[in-house]
Amino acid sequence: MSDLTVYDDRLARQMEAGDFVLAVVTATKPDFYKQAPVVAAARDRGLPCFVLHTGQHYDDVLGHGLAEYGIEDRVAVDLGIRGGLSEKTAQVHRRIDALTDRLDEWPDTTVLPLVHGDTHAAGIVPQAWQFATNSGVAHNEAGLRGMSPDFTAHEDLAAFVEAQWEGDWEINRAEPFPEQYDTFVGSAASQYLFAPVALNREHLEREGYPREVGGSERIPVVGNSVVDAIEMKADADLAESVFDVYPVLEERDDWIRVDVHRRANLLPDRFRAIVEGVIGLVEDGYNVNFVELTATREALENYGLREKLTRLADERENFLFTGLWKKHAHVYEFLRSGQCLAEYTDSGSMQEELNYIDEAICLTARFNTDRPETVFDAQTNLLVPPVDGEYVTETVEHVLETDAVREEIQTGPTLYGSDVGAEIVDYLAERRDERPFDWAHERVGFDTDDSAFEYL
Repeated sequence: MSDLTVYDDRLARQMEAGDFVLAVVTATKPDFYKQAPVVAAARDRGLPCFVLHTGQHYDDVLGHGLAEYGIEDRVAVDLGIRGGLSEKTAQVHRRIDALTDRLDEWPDTTVLPLVHGDTHAAGIVPQAWQFATNSGVAHNEAGLRGMSPDFTAHEDLAAFVEAQWEGDWEINRAEPFPEQYDTFVGSAASQYLFAPVALNREHLEREGYPREVGGSERIPVVGNSVVDAIEMKADADLAESVFDVYPVLEERDDWIRVDVHRRANLLPDRFRAIVEGVIGLVEDGYNVNFVELTATREALENYGLREKLTRLADERENFLFTGLWKKHAHVYEFLRSGQCLAEYTDSGSMQEELNYIDEAICLTARFNTDRPETVFDAQTNLLVPPVDGEYVTETVEHVLETDAVREEIQTGPTLYGSDVGAEIVDYLAERRDERPFDWAHERVGFDTDDSAFEYL
């Protein structure tokens, strides 16, 4: 088991630079590129800031984003978290408690953690921090709540497209698990909730979170920092192109990239539906790149399907079977190249990214989505639920072969703003003198004696 690691020089440099320090929390691959714009904006604005890394993604591929986005040297704390959900939860609590004891060396400095999205860290770090300090955190990409369209007409593909884009949706927080749980409980210990779009703020307000306290806004709609991450790599000088790594991606056109890894999609029936749907697309002549993540490989082996895909890759020139792409810049390069026709994904981030990148079509392998605004507001996304293999094949082909649907997806409006990292940093800098916790009497307008706070 790994232990808490503190890089003393890095931590002291930030803690001694001012009386307010931002601790940007990273845990998994999406955090690296979505939190990097906040770290960059803090550096540009002179706001003391360090990275608090849970250590969950630490290997050469999954952990590469820390180096790729230039924040590896800003990691001042590594919690060294390993194991299953329960073990990770316990480790976070113990190690955050130990970290806050260490931070007591700077009693006059306020440290505000900023968690992100719906990772397990987003759910557990706020709780651990509040238990250890009686203070809240800030939450980047707050208010993600799953929603589902009306599935009554799902067998009529044209009607199902219409139902998704124009029909009624309802809250369905059953998935993804544990991400929906994590983002939900993380909000409870958050003082500042950064909503990507107005819909996220509506969810939070419905759940009882105040939009404003004492004249201070608590749920600003700021956009999504993924747009900053995309722009950070827009002109990346890549020593090696993705087309150098996988030449066939340039030799053949109109690829469908498949990326599935959510726990629910690894259930036997769903997973077989996705794999059989992919095979159907390949047999119908579509070029398909199936990306194998760690969880995907385990499912393929568990259900006896991996050999089938490796054999398909050997037999068919239009099927490329790869591992996880190490560089995120390669993903963006491919999506923007014109070589990628569509992405069939269960990734929440990819739904956001393909709202901003209009060269490729987003098709989501879920029965619900926590980015429903990309469907019914922007119409840059459609659910293709893994009902069975034939349904997946036919639905993907319906979208790709229906000109009006393709055009709508590729021309919808972008939703997630620009310079989001800077907006978050500016907001927090303006509130650096606020204590990140409210008592009930403060919420209703009574003053408090701050001197009593330290004895809790």
